[in-house]
Amino acid sequence: MKIGIFGGSFDPIHLGHLWIAEAAHESLALNQIRWIPAATSPLKLHGPTASNEDRIEMLRLAISGSARDVIDDREIRRGGVSYTVDTIAELKNETPEAEFVMLIGSDSLHSMRLWQSPERLLQMVIPAVVQRGGDPPIDFSVLEGLVEPSRIELFRDYVVAMPLIELSSGELRQRIASGRSIRYRVPRSVEAMIHSKGIYRGK
Repeated sequence: MKIGIFGGSFDPIHLGHLWIAEAAHESLALNQIRWIPAATSPLKLHGPTASNEDRIEMLRLAISGSARDVIDDREIRRGGVSYTVDTIAELKNETPEAEFVMLIGSDSLHSMRLWQSPERLLQMVIPAVVQRGGDPPIDFSVLEGLVEPSRIELFRDYVVAMPLIELSSGELRQRIASGRSIRYRVPRSVEAMIHSKGIYRGK
């Protein structure tokens, strides 16, 4: 069983996230994608803007109807700063027969040395790096010294090619705060929830 791990603040989730997940499912033949909303990211200590409950509900609305997509709220339940290495270790202990693939951007790959226990993490999970259209080839040399060369070669086979998508949760929060439209940028159900609850207004 091959399980994709997609972590992030999802504050809010948008169509770019969903497109990445779909591309990874198709290109890597994933059996399941686990969406793991972060509590407090070690690299974003200011934390998310929306509440944990609202971020989970937006995720639930966005992936509704997809049997292969699962929300895993363990990092929120754990509380405090969330380290990916701890989450992956838990998942591997629960499902030892599974292969875990972690969906990340090239920026996350380049900051991997700043992550908690990157050597241990890269032995437990395969990073599936998203390569957007127009971007240069993924530079896996940044992992040299963290993992053996043969494993780096394996990682090269897990690159997820994507068209260029100019969407970010930060931009969406700014648009909402200034009263601009987010139509066609998030699922319609997520847009309706954001507006009905007044999430991100005046932030």
